[in-house]
Formats: sequence, C-alpha cells, structure tokens
Amino acid sequence: MDHIVHHTPLRTSATLDQRTKKNVYFKMENQQKTGAFKFRGASYKLMRLTQEQLACGVITASAGNHAQGLALAAHKLGVKATIYMAESTPEAKVQATRGYGANVVLTGESFQEAYEASLEHQKKCGATFVHPFDDYDIMAGQGTMALEMLEQESRIDTIIVPIGGGGLISGIAVAAKSLDPDIKVIGVQAASAAAMHTAYHQGVVEKLDKVSTIAEGIAVKQPGEKTLPIIQHYVDDVVTVSEAEIANAMVTMLERGKTLVEGAGAAALAGLLSHNDQIDSRHCGVIVSGGNFDIGKIAHVQSLANQLKPEKSNKTLVL
Repeated sequence: MDHIVHHTPLRTSATLDQRTKKNVYFKMENQQKTGAFKFRGASYKLMRLTQEQLACGVITASAGNHAQGLALAAHKLGVKATIYMAESTPEAKVQATRGYGANVVLTGESFQEAYEASLEHQKKCGATFVHPFDDYDIMAGQGTMALEMLEQESRIDTIIVPIGGGGLISGIAVAAKSLDPDIKVIGVQAASAAAMHTAYHQGVVEKLDKVSTIAEGIAVKQPGEKTLPIIQHYVDDVVTVSEAEIANAMVTMLERGKTLVEGAGAAALAGLLSHNDQIDSRHCGVIVSGGNFDIGKIAHVQSLANQLKPEKSNKTLVL
C-alpha cells in the first residue's frame, strides 16, 4: 500500500499540549489522496477483487469521501464505478467524484436511502458492491493509518477516531492493538447521529429515523453489522459531541492551524476538547479524517461555533 497511498504527516501543537496537558499528535488524513482516508480502504478492497469482479464494474453508496476514494481507485485500474450519494451531499464532493470518472446518482435524504437505492441497482446491473465501511477488506485498508501513526510516534497510548458506520475505527483498533494491546481507542460520534454510541453503551441496535449534522461524513443511521462486534470488543469508549463543538473544532483548525477540515475530520479534535478531563493519556493521537468541505458553508459553521460558551471556546489554539 505504501506506493499507492500518501504517507500522511503527523503534526503537533504546543498550545494544545499545554491546554490539554497531553502530548497531542494529529494524523493528517485530510492530506491523503482525494482529501480523506477513504482512499486507503477502497484501494485495498479493489486490490483484493478478482479480474472477473473488476470487469463487472463497482458500485457503492457514500456520504462523499468513500465515493471519491473508490472513484479514484477504480479510475487507476480502468474500472467503471457507479456511486449513489444523498441529495444533501456537498457539491464539492459530488463534483470531485465525477471528476475521477465515476457515474454519480443523487438520491434520498441521507446515506441510508442512497445505500438502499444502490443495492437495488446492483441487483439489476451485476456490478461488484463495495461497502463504504461494513467490509473486512475496507477496515483492513483503513487500519494502515494506525500502523503509520505508530511508526511515526511509538509513544502514542490513545487514539481518538471519528465514527460513522465504524469502518475506520474498526481497522484502527485492530491494527493498533495488534501492535500494543494496551493502546486505548476512543470513538467520537455527532450527538445527532449517534446510533453506534447507543449500540455500544446500551446494547440497543437501532436505525435512526433522521440524522442531521455538519459532519455528513459520519451521518450514518445505523451501525454496521460487521463493524459493531469489532467495536464492542476492541474499542475502549465511544463519546458524542454537539454541532457547536464540531464547528468550533473546524474553525479552530482553519483559523489557527491554517488547515481546512470537514465536520467529520474535526470530530476527533472536538471529542478531545470536550472530554479531555475523562481521557487519561500522555501521548494522544487524533485522527483528522478528511478535508473535503464546501467552503460556501463556512458562515454557518462559524455561527454554530459561536454558540459555545466562552469557557469552552478554543480561539487561542495554534497548531
């Protein structure tokens, strides 16, 4: 995989270290090809398919980043890709996916509706379905990120990871704990799209009626069937963050870190800032999962960030 994906940098912040009383390391997957970690899993999955499967083309549903990752991976192999996405998907993600040569179909209010529509079409067209998260090869590809992190900084004792359907955190947890079983892995969900949080803490698997969050990359209505058991076994905690906390993390990264991140990409930082007192760590890794943000929505994000109480605001963070 080293010759296919970018070996993304691990950045530090002296100011954030001082504020949290931890050594914090940002894994900058917003600098990955296609602007998000999803290219890892998509590339590994296609490498595992047979020539017969590839010849049928590939099809998937996505909140946006898996779409771009699969579209680019398919383009590099000369494989036809069809991507179903929710109608609310940011235009930047839609155009980027089309730019990589994929056929994009917009349908439904959320990932779940797009997913169901893609399954129906797959039955008709016979393309090979590549699930965005509920697939062991996808998880394994995402897990390469943890191996890189621990090569870059072997002292990391905790990794904070955003959760949508759970493919990223499943891969990271298995990979990290295969190297060091004592590493803690903490997942972060948007409070308004917290199906995995409920399943993890209450043992109740439910399909949410509606998800609405600026972190559309993790706006998933129900946990993955394959990811949930892995998360229950390997992940040490799952927490939630509010829309204002996500927005504050996005604005902080942009204004102080000069780094553009999307809502899902800021969720792990939001989790650290919001739950710092409960996170026992000396060397804490934070996954910055993606940077595919529609810049036209920055005023809305700024407005949300301003809703935080002054004592919770993080305007002085310098990365």
